[in-house]
Amino acid sequence: MRIDKYLWCVRYYKTRSIATEACKKGRITVNGQEAKPSRDVFPSDKITLRKDQINYILTVLDIPENRVGAKLVDIYRKDETPAEAFAHLEMLKLSKEHYRTKGQGRPTKKDRRDIDDYTLDPEDNDTE
Repeated sequence: MRIDKYLWCVRYYKTRSIATEACKKGRITVNGQEAKPSRDVFPSDKITLRKDQINYILTVLDIPENRVGAKLVDIYRKDETPAEAFAHLEMLKLSKEHYRTKGQGRPTKKDRRDIDDYTLDPEDNDTE
């Protein structure tokens, strides 16, 4: 089975075209070598892919016939991604919140309407 189809079947990518683009950009390696989208995958191959700032390490256990349900994915692959990679992603999320607290930045539509309703000019409120 092709690598792009395999990654789509085991639900690492939403569409085959996204998986193909990832292969073309060099984000996927099979057994330490960059993989073209048409490269065949066999059981016991090691796949490394970079997605969402995480380097996933997978071992192919079996080849699915079609796209499988989320509960059945573990039959076809073994995820060997270290837990530190996910912890690193959590730290990135927390560091982003540290620099820009929630609620700051561009006002929401409701904020803009509240600002429009509030007038600073006292002459506008006078009814003479």
